[in-house]
Amino acid sequence: MDHCSTCVVRNRAICAALGTDEVSLLGKMGRHHKLVAGQTLIWEGEDSLLVANVIDGILKLSTSMSDGREQIVGVVYPSDFIGRPFGSQTQYNVTALTDAHVCTFSSSDFDRFAREHPDLEHKLLERTLAELDRTRRWLLLLGRMTASEKIANFLIDMSERLIRPDCSFNGPANAFDLPFGRQQIADILGLTIETVSRRLNDFKAQGLIAVPSRRRIEILDRDGLETVAENASQ
Repeated sequence: MDHCSTCVVRNRAICAALGTDEVSLLGKMGRHHKLVAGQTLIWEGEDSLLVANVIDGILKLSTSMSDGREQIVGVVYPSDFIGRPFGSQTQYNVTALTDAHVCTFSSSDFDRFAREHPDLEHKLLERTLAELDRTRRWLLLLGRMTASEKIANFLIDMSERLIRPDCSFNGPANAFDLPFGRQQIADILGLTIETVSRRLNDFKAQGLIAVPSRRRIEILDRDGLETVAENASQ
């Protein structure tokens, strides 16, 4: 089955840099996997044996601390690329936060294909630099921002990245369903669930958002929410 021709993230994933024939060649190397929430795809410290495109679902990148605690260092969404090409060892765990669908490639096959196709290699460099920028913002979010700033940034980021893959509208969504609960949000942001709930209630009282159900978020005042994200005080 030609998965690439029907792939819903085809135009946003790393393979968007390739022509039709090249995508077909790459697609023959790929394998589709369904993950259930909590299942780990890549383990920290293991040999780098595979890379993957995320087709559906959300996964977390995490590392284990010396005392056994887990530190979440990033979140990946549909069309994101995961794994470590041109590397010998993986630096973090990749675990499904929700049920997920990924297209995996052998690292050695992908590395060879990328070297033979400069457009893909260039796209990979762009993605790597973008990921570096996101990592720097993540460090700022975890280390320097207040709880209000963290949650406001989180909601804005989700609104920009939780776009249906087959949607022709490229702007941020003002209404979306969170793919995970408040405890997971707290874990991602390094907060308690009580703090997450309080801040969401504060945003509701300020008219910034509406929460019509446990998972549903509606952004009513994007400018106001962005102001909180940039300069909040507790």
